[in-house]
Amino acid sequence: MPMMNLLVAFNGSDGSVSALRYAAALANRFGAHVTAMLAHSGHEVIDRRSRWIPKEARILLDNANSGILREIEDRFEAERSSLGLANALQLKEVAGRVDTVLSEAARHYDILIVGTRSDIDDEHVTLHPDRIALLSGRPVIVVPAGYDAGAKHSHAALAWDGGRAAARALSDSLRLLEDDGRVSVLTVGPRNAWPIDDLMQHLSRHGVEAIHENWPKTHPVAETLLTWCKRHDPSLLALGAYEHSKFREDFLGGTTIDILSHTTIPVLLSH
Repeated sequence: MPMMNLLVAFNGSDGSVSALRYAAALANRFGAHVTAMLAHSGHEVIDRRSRWIPKEARILLDNANSGILREIEDRFEAERSSLGLANALQLKEVAGRVDTVLSEAARHYDILIVGTRSDIDDEHVTLHPDRIALLSGRPVIVVPAGYDAGAKHSHAALAWDGGRAAARALSDSLRLLEDDGRVSVLTVGPRNAWPIDDLMQHLSRHGVEAIHENWPKTHPVAETLLTWCKRHDPSLLALGAYEHSKFREDFLGGTTIDILSHTTIPVLLSH
């Protein structure tokens, strides 16, 4: 299926700038349309409507939030001019819980593109890519800050364990894999017993030249994938997110979190 309708989350962070540039590069490759969205919520620690908050304090809070949003808009306009998209790219502002807003919006697009989280993002525009992938039902591409969207790559990578989430990641990334024409299928430790040859044949029938690289279960999954990607610099790593419960990953740490925290290339998450 062609990728024609792209949504990019823009909150003014360096990661969101990289996400916007990456979205523009995809749009140029596929002739797609890009919509940028600034999702924002008020600071929920203080209810500005409460009677005990003086009117002057409420005005100061409103002005502070408005000032942050205007700074983000200014950075977006600067990027739009440099990308040469002019009126072909608009910024939508939507108020609400950020992850919920983006999750619900993403269901109306082919894919959502976001930047990696930053600890210095303002609280009321902070987003969580892993949660959005879990809630939205749509693929999410996470682009690290500083990533060069125009960099040349010779292939992509697919993390494969034969599970449901990995199959979803394969389906969601197939158009990108077909465009690259070459993919490395990466398996680490135990996987579904179904023969890997069937996956390789499936990719071949889509015009993708695939090779398989395997590591034993003694290798830590996230570290192995990150090290391989750093060495080979693929255009994308497609990954099934949260094959186990998200609570378990949040509490104990897990592959999804570790990869998003340290990736230097775009990661496509599907759940």
